[in-house]
Amino acid sequence: MAACMSVGVITTLIMPEPPKRDEVQAIDQEIFHSTLDYARFLFLFMITTAAFIAAFVYLNPADAIVRFINTELEFNGVFAKFFGQAIRLLLSLSTAIGVAYLLVVINAVDKVMVVDTYIKPVADFTSRYKKTFIIVLLLIGFYRIADIVLGVVALVFYEKLGFSETQIADVSKTFGLLMIIVGGFLGGLLTARFGVLRILLLGAILAAATNILFMIFAQVGNDTTMFIIVIAADNLSAGLAGSAFIAYLSSLTSMSFTAMQYALFTSVMTLIPKLIAGYSGSIVKNIGYEYFFLFTAVLGIPVVLLIIYLIMFEQNQKT
Repeated sequence: MAACMSVGVITTLIMPEPPKRDEVQAIDQEIFHSTLDYARFLFLFMITTAAFIAAFVYLNPADAIVRFINTELEFNGVFAKFFGQAIRLLLSLSTAIGVAYLLVVINAVDKVMVVDTYIKPVADFTSRYKKTFIIVLLLIGFYRIADIVLGVVALVFYEKLGFSETQIADVSKTFGLLMIIVGGFLGGLLTARFGVLRILLLGAILAAATNILFMIFAQVGNDTTMFIIVIAADNLSAGLAGSAFIAYLSSLTSMSFTAMQYALFTSVMTLIPKLIAGYSGSIVKNIGYEYFFLFTAVLGIPVVLLIIYLIMFEQNQKT
C-alpha cells in the first residue's frame, strides 16, 4: 500500500509547472519568497507539530479530570474519559498555536507567509458566509458523525454475530465497495439534478435510517440475507451522501485558497466524529449494540436540522 501511495508523490515531483500568463507572473514576482523563507516555514510546521505531540504526552490533565468528574460530579466513566481527553486535545492545540505565535513574534518565520497560508483562507471563508459560517462549520463537523461512530465497531459486531472473515470480506468489503460506487454515481446525478443541499439532506436522513437497520440486524442475528440488505443500504447511502458532501465542500472553497480551505474542511469533518468514535467500544459495553445503533441514529438528527436551516436560509435569500 505504501508503494501504491508513492505513485502520486513521484508523479507530483516529476510533473512540470503549467505555463504562466504574464499577469500571473507579475503577481508571482510580487509575492515571491526565497528558499530560506520556505525552509523557515517548514521549520515552523515541524516545531509546532513537535510542540503539539509534547503537550499531548506530558501536559496530560485527563486522569485528574476523570477523577474529579467521577468523584465530585458523579458522572459515568465513559463521559468522564471523553471529556478529559477532549480537554487534553484542546490544551495540546493551544500549546502548538502559542509556539507558532511566538516564532512569528521573534521573526523566526516570515509573518506574511503565515498570514497568507493560515489567516487569509479563514478570513476569506468567514467574510463570504457572514451570517451562516458557524452553521456551515457545524454541518461540516457533524455530517459524517453517524457513519464514523458506527463504523468503528462494525467489524467487531459482524464477528459477534458469528459471521466468518470470508463472509465479512465478501459482503462488507467486496459487495459493499460496489454499493459505495453505485451510491457515488447516484449521488452525483441527483446533486446535478436537485442541488447539493437537498441531496445532503437526503444523505443525512438515509445515514440515520440505515443505522436503525443495524439495530434490527442485532435483533435478527446471524442471517446472511439481512447482512446483505444492511450493507447494501448502508454503503449505498454512504456513497450518495459522500459524493454530495464532497461537492458541497468544494463549493465552499474560494479559488484563491482552494487547497488550504479544503484541507481545513476535511479536517473539521472528521475531528469531532473520531473523538466520539474512539469511545464507541466503551459505549457498546455499557448499553449494548442495539441501543448503541439507536444512539448513532439519534446523532444524525441535529445534522438534518442544520441542513433544513441552510435550505430555508438559501430560499429566503433568493426571495
